[in-house]
Order: sequence, then structure tokens, then C-alpha cells
Amino acid sequence: MACSRLDGEFRVSIRQPSARRTELPSAAASKTRSQPCCQLALVARFFVLSRPFIRNLIPMRILIVEDEQKTVSYLKRGLAEHGFVVDVAGSGTEGAHLASTGSYDVIVLDVMLPGQDGWTVIAELRRRGVTSPVLFLTARDAVHDRVKGLELGADDYLVKPFAFSELLARLRTLLRRGPVRESTILKVADLELDIMRHRAMRSGRLLDLTPKEFQLLSLLLRRGGEALSRTLIAEQVWDINFDSDSNVVEVHMRRLRSKVDDPFASKLIHTVRGVGYVLEDRG
Repeated sequence: MACSRLDGEFRVSIRQPSARRTELPSAAASKTRSQPCCQLALVARFFVLSRPFIRNLIPMRILIVEDEQKTVSYLKRGLAEHGFVVDVAGSGTEGAHLASTGSYDVIVLDVMLPGQDGWTVIAELRRRGVTSPVLFLTARDAVHDRVKGLELGADDYLVKPFAFSELLARLRTLLRRGPVRESTILKVADLELDIMRHRAMRSGRLLDLTPKEFQLLSLLLRRGGEALSRTLIAEQVWDINFDSDSNVVEVHMRRLRSKVDDPFASKLIHTVRGVGYVLEDRG
């Protein structure tokens, strides 16, 4: 409809819409009908491409098992400021319960705890199949303590006092790595070492090892095929600087061989002249 003014009179004319305007070409109609499908495809593609970014928006859950209130407050405040959701357990017993029943992205665990100590807690969690990464945060700084924690299934070990920035960096590294668990059963030939149960067997026979012998055998198995120097062994097992006049490594190695090798035809522990010792199956 159009309106015009001519010689003082208004004239109104009505135009009929043409067929071209009322009928859509078949191609255009097809395109119009396909628009919802295209939109759904674009939405789906958006979520696929943005999935890593969406995941980063989901708060990560951290369990802190610590009985020192000052440390707890410091950690909880700092981690919350960086977007983490934090739960706290004040004893080893409570920590083991929460870690077993909840779903945590990472666990920060002290060693000296009321109820159950940290060693017992992590051994229990790994036995139950809990795969959440565990970071030990403790004042126990001896090498054998760090080795023990890692052998029991911990993913990292940080000694107090600590810098919060370093703790944060280590936690983020564990979160990127994910809950990949290392086997706690070590094997070479017919020798088997169960770290969790603290049990060593060869050819189905239980070996009666002292704690130091077990630790020494564990080191040899973990580094199987690698020649280990006396200096490295002394540092890892006894947390001492090697003294060339000391024969502590040789004495314990001799005792270990008497239990692991002497009763069997095939020998697994070998001396590497001028270097140290290696555990391997030379068939």
C-alpha cells in the first residue's frame, strides 16, 4: 500500500504482492529448512572446542590432612584465593575416611598425625584403590623419609617450611599429570617385591628381610639394570654421605645376597667392579 498527495487530494493505491515475493525458490527454502541443523552443528562444535576451557572453570577439590591449625588456615586461605575447593581433616583417621568416600583431585598429607600417621593413611588409600595424587607436606626432611613416602605411593614430597608458590606449582603439576598410579609390585625374574605389603618373595618362597634390607632391595629393583654406586646407595638407604673407610654398604649387600641369591641357582645381584652393584637377570 502506498499513499501520495496530488492537487490537494490524497490518493491511496494498493499493490498486490508479486508471485516472486510470495514463493521462495526451492534452493532458498531448502537453506531455510537446514538452518536449525546448522545451528545445532555449530553449538556442538563450540562445546567440543571449548571443552578444555570449560574444564578449567570447574573448581578442583583438594583435601588437606593436617592437624596444625595455623598451617591449615594458611593453606585453606591461599588455595581458596586461587579457585580451589578445600576440605580439611584434622586426623589421619578422618583423612583416610574422607579420601576414601569423596572424590578429590589431589590430597595434601602430613606424616605426623593423630589417629593414624601419614604412612599408614597412604598405604590404606592405595590398598583401597584410591588413585588421587598425594603430596606429602611434612617437617620430616630425611632422605629415607622422602624415599619411604614415594615408595608407599605418594606422587610428590615437600618439606616444611615451604614457599606457597612452590606448593601451588607442585599441585598444578599433579593436576595436569592426573591419577596415574605406578605399580607397587616390583618383579625381576622369579623375584617379587610387594611395596604395599612390605613382602619379598623368590620362587614362591618368602624372604625374611630386615627393614634396611627391604629398602636396599627396593632401590635395586626400582633401578633394575642400572649400576648403582656405593655413594648413591648410602645416600638413598642410610641418608649419609659415603665414607670410603666405611663398609656399611658391603656388609648389608652381603647379607642381602645371602637371602636373595645364595639359596638359588640363578644370581640376580651382581658387583660391577669400580662402580657398585646392579640387580638384573643375566639368565
